[in-house]
Amino acid sequence: MHLIKKGMSTFLDLGVRKEFIKAFKELGIKDPTEIQEKTIPILLESKTDFIGLAQTGTGKTAAFGLPILQVINPTENHVQALILSPTRELVQQIKKQLFKFTKYVDKKIFVEAIYGGEKIEKQINSLKRTTHVIVATPGRLIDLIERGDVNLKNISTLVLDEADEMLSMGFKQDINRILKYTNGTRSIWLFSATMPEEIQRIIKTYMSPKAIRVSVSDYSLINKNITHKYFKTSIKEKTEVIIRFLEINSNQRGIIFCRTKAGTQNLTAQLKEEGFSVGALEGDMQQKERDKVMRAFKNKSLQVLISTDVSARGIDVQNLGFIIHHQLPEQLEYYTHRSGRTARAGKSGLSLALILPNELNRIYEIQKKLGIKFSEIKF
Repeated sequence: MHLIKKGMSTFLDLGVRKEFIKAFKELGIKDPTEIQEKTIPILLESKTDFIGLAQTGTGKTAAFGLPILQVINPTENHVQALILSPTRELVQQIKKQLFKFTKYVDKKIFVEAIYGGEKIEKQINSLKRTTHVIVATPGRLIDLIERGDVNLKNISTLVLDEADEMLSMGFKQDINRILKYTNGTRSIWLFSATMPEEIQRIIKTYMSPKAIRVSVSDYSLINKNITHKYFKTSIKEKTEVIIRFLEINSNQRGIIFCRTKAGTQNLTAQLKEEGFSVGALEGDMQQKERDKVMRAFKNKSLQVLISTDVSARGIDVQNLGFIIHHQLPEQLEYYTHRSGRTARAGKSGLSLALILPNELNRIYEIQKKLGIKFSEIKF
C-alpha cells in the first residue's frame, strides 16, 4: 500500500508528470488534497476498479482526471476514457478543468463534453474529430450510443462521478445500459459522497470484488473552514431576518436553500421587491433559463441564488461567503451538500440555519451526527 503521510507529499511524490504540475501551479493548486493524495498513486500504478467516498469540493476532478490524462495515448485516434456526471454544469466544469490541466503537454489531448439541452447535431460533429476523453451526462450519451455516433468499445477507464447524485436524479437505467455497452476490460472508478443501496448494487454487479476503496468522508476535515450558526425566528419573520443578513453582508455572495419550489419562488419575489440582486433555480425551469441564471451568478451580476436542493445539484461556484438554510433539510446529507458549497479551496464561509424554537433538537442532532459545532447568532 502507498505509505504517504497526510500533508507530506507533493504532486511529484504522487507520480504526477512535470508538465501537469506546471499547469497546476498556474491554476494556484500547490499541494494535493487528501483525496488526491490517496487516489492518484493507486490509479497511476495499477489497472484496478476503484471506489472513492468523497464529498463535492474535495478535489475529485484532479484525483481522477490526472491519472486519466497521464495514460492517454494522443497518437491513438479513439475514445480512451469516459467520465459520467449528473448535470451539464458539472460536465462543462470537468471538461474545462481537464483542458487547463493539459496546457503544457506535448501532444494535444482532446476532450469533448456531451449533455442535453444543446443541439445533438453539433455534438455529433464534434465527436467526428479526434476525441480521447468524453465527459457526459447519462441521458444524452445513451442517445448518441444508440444512434451509432459514439463507440465506447475501446475505453480503458469509465468514471462515475457523483454516482449517488446520478441515481437520485433518475439515471439508474441509463447507467446500467452504459455499463453494459462498454467493454468488460475497462476499469471503473466510482466516486460518491454517500453509499446508498443502489450504489452497492452497481459495485456488486459491475465492479471487481478486489476494487480498492478510499474514503475521505470525515466531515469536519472537509469543512473545517465553515462556521455553523443558527438563528431562532418565526415563520413570519424569516424573510425579515434574511433581509437584515443580506444588508449586513452586502459584499458577500451566497446561496439560500428552500425546501420547496413555491418557497423558492416566493422568497425570490420578496427579495427582488426589496431591491436585492437575486435569482431562483427551481425544478420547472427550462434549461435556457437555468443557464441564464447560472451565468449571471457566476459572473457576479447576481449576489444571491435561491434554490431547492435538487435544482442546486452540480453547482460549483467559487468564493461563496455564506449558505442560508431557509428551512433545515429533511435529510442529513443534504446539510452536508448545502453547507459544502461555501468555504471552497481553503477559504472560510458561514452556514446559517433559520430555525423555529421547536427545531433546536434537530440542531443538536446534526451536531452530534456530523461532529460539528453550532453557535447561536443574533444581529
